[in-house]
Amino acid sequence: MERFRSAFPLPAPVVRSRRRLPSSAPVVRSRRRVRRVPSGHPVTHLRSGTPASVPEVTTACVHDAPHPAGPDAVDDALARLTDRLHSLGRVVVAFSGGADSAFLAAVAHRVLGAGAHAVTAVSPSLAGDEEAECRSLATEWQLRWTPVTTHEMERAAYRLNDIDRCYHCKAELMDVVVPIAEREAATVVLGVNLDDLGDHRPGQRAAHEQGAVFPLVDAGFTKAMVREASRRLGLRTWDKPAAACLASRIPYGTEVSVGLLTRIDRAESALRRLGFRELRVRHYDHTARIEVPVDDLGAVVARRDEVVAALTACGYRYVTLDLEGLRSGNLNRGHVTSAPTPPLPSPAGDRDHHDHDHDHDHDHHDEGTMR
Repeated sequence: MERFRSAFPLPAPVVRSRRRLPSSAPVVRSRRRVRRVPSGHPVTHLRSGTPASVPEVTTACVHDAPHPAGPDAVDDALARLTDRLHSLGRVVVAFSGGADSAFLAAVAHRVLGAGAHAVTAVSPSLAGDEEAECRSLATEWQLRWTPVTTHEMERAAYRLNDIDRCYHCKAELMDVVVPIAEREAATVVLGVNLDDLGDHRPGQRAAHEQGAVFPLVDAGFTKAMVREASRRLGLRTWDKPAAACLASRIPYGTEVSVGLLTRIDRAESALRRLGFRELRVRHYDHTARIEVPVDDLGAVVARRDEVVAALTACGYRYVTLDLEGLRSGNLNRGHVTSAPTPPLPSPAGDRDHHDHDHDHDHDHHDEGTMR
């Protein structure tokens, strides 16, 4: 890890011997290869045209393959991630600036150089501070980076804001990013980790349907492992709070509009200027419901006048504080009755397989009224 951080050489790719798979194993086809995948096992495949510096035989792991934890778990996962990225050859990273996608973009850049292209989707649902952060990180890390405009607001199903809103947002992202990847003979990769495979995550399904790959899942990274690996590599995003899209602050059934997204962005930016680093402002018509970590509740109350002034200046009539604290996905409670998104197998389509930090919210909770 020290070598990686100082001079960017990476752990040697994991090489395993080939083995015959049972004929009953499901066949997974991709643009580059055909292989049989026994559930829960590594996938060994042979690549043609592999650079001399990379062993010809490489290993990718299917999503449900367990990776044993241990003192070297992070280093082992980084070795698997390195090998997986080498196997893909060229990638387009969906780069939101969050801890997961930033880690993936940084490692892909160090492994593949110009073969890694970080792309940030810019739209009203992306906080202005996050776009600036992506630009800053790209410059700092010398990423090959391109901001692209997405138009999810033009999709009626997205504006409708039902429990599958994220599906339509991710479908729009893929519609914009896939042509870039096709021009570069690359694979779209997303920063999904093992912890993201729970809860209601329709966006993962949309990405999967268009052939995206989830290398962090393939390598066995949990959220904690991503943060620890980022810390060891000296990435300043290692402890960055999750920053889900702004639409996640709007209750299901309330139509998403540019005006609402802008108001929420202004409100959260105002609170950050007051020193609150991790927060959400949930929108309920004339009411703003603030969520911060439980340890920060007292600080919000202590600065009550400043907080109220900041949010009323953004157009809210009432300002409340959620006494349960910050909870990702809380607005799903009472609305999502289906099972969590299951681990996704490698797609059987024409491409190789995949916020972020996505925050799925919904429901009213007990609140401390500040005004």
